[in-house]
Amino acid sequence: MGLVLILLFPLYIYLFSFDGIDTSQSLCPFKMTTGFPCPGCGITKSIVYLYDGDIKRSLSYHIFGPFAFVFSFGLIIMLTIELIVNKEFFRKLFYNIKIAYFLALVLSTFHIVRIILFMQENNLNSILKESIWF
Repeated sequence: MGLVLILLFPLYIYLFSFDGIDTSQSLCPFKMTTGFPCPGCGITKSIVYLYDGDIKRSLSYHIFGPFAFVFSFGLIIMLTIELIVNKEFFRKLFYNIKIAYFLALVLSTFHIVRIILFMQENNLNSILKESIWF
């Protein structure tokens, strides 16, 4: 169900409230509290711009947005095929701990670089304006 929501929520935003997506406040609890982006901040906007066909802008919001879109879409297809033919194809791959650690390391590295760049581009006042405190 979560995979479907990853694809449908950005589609809903694209179809019904695309005009204000750049200026709207983030719904991320971490960003609303601290003013700093969390590791997943921007993926929804990234997928929205992917629906719009603007890949450059999609990558600017979150580099893993297109990956999340392709992964979710592919996984939905694969799980549907597994249900139809009643055979498991990639189950061991999804539960591989080495792949999970690798992906966590890549996302953590990306987030650290992102926070460093975010702090260089913004002063404390602009960061606090991103939070709910100001």
